[in-house]
Amino acid sequence: MFYYYGRKKQIAKYYPSPNFDTIVEPFAGSAAYSLYGENWKKEVILFEKDERVSTIWQWLINEATPAKINSLPDLRVGEKSSEFLHIIHAATKMAFHYKTIKVTPVLARNWEISKRYMAENLFKVKHWKIIRDDYRLAPDIEATWFIDPPYKEDAGKGYRYGSKLIDYQQLAEWAKSRKGEIVFCEGHCGDYLPFKPLLELKGVAGKTSKEVIYYQSNKTTQQLELFKLCRQ
Repeated sequence: MFYYYGRKKQIAKYYPSPNFDTIVEPFAGSAAYSLYGENWKKEVILFEKDERVSTIWQWLINEATPAKINSLPDLRVGEKSSEFLHIIHAATKMAFHYKTIKVTPVLARNWEISKRYMAENLFKVKHWKIIRDDYRLAPDIEATWFIDPPYKEDAGKGYRYGSKLIDYQQLAEWAKSRKGEIVFCEGHCGDYLPFKPLLELKGVAGKTSKEVIYYQSNKTTQQLELFKLCRQ
């Protein structure tokens, strides 16, 4: 819904479509998977440990209107802001540690685009639920579990609750015990589940990053779909 470092907005189409009536995102962030396509029409339950991020979701779900969003002031290049909603639009994971930030052209542009997107798509999230808590407290219900934690090693650093605070073996065991289907995202350092390649993303200065996926379901047809997906 809003800019968030590591969000899946541009690559949500590559992940398996949800096969259950409920989607649970235990690491909500900006919930790009739940917003993609027709996914938003499902019952969506977001868990987010960072109270600043969950506060944004609480506002969007319970209080915000398109008029209120459109009335939010634009950002001017060179000025400073201490608003967390502004700061996370700086296109850097280190933004999670900033108390104030100087508005750059990138931040101002991201905020302008995001504000328009939030206003136009706000109706999609009004039936969603946001719970500020740790992923381990999510109820084990039959659902599509879209698990997108801070990635292992350097890729997951910078967030307030980043990779240093995650026991990935514990997370893996917890994920495998979920009911329904599991769509689990990781980067090239993911070694705690039998991840499979998903795609490579081109970054700045010719750098690429690898996205991998772990999928678990009791339905053989879904496993076949994943097999085909991973080889496109």
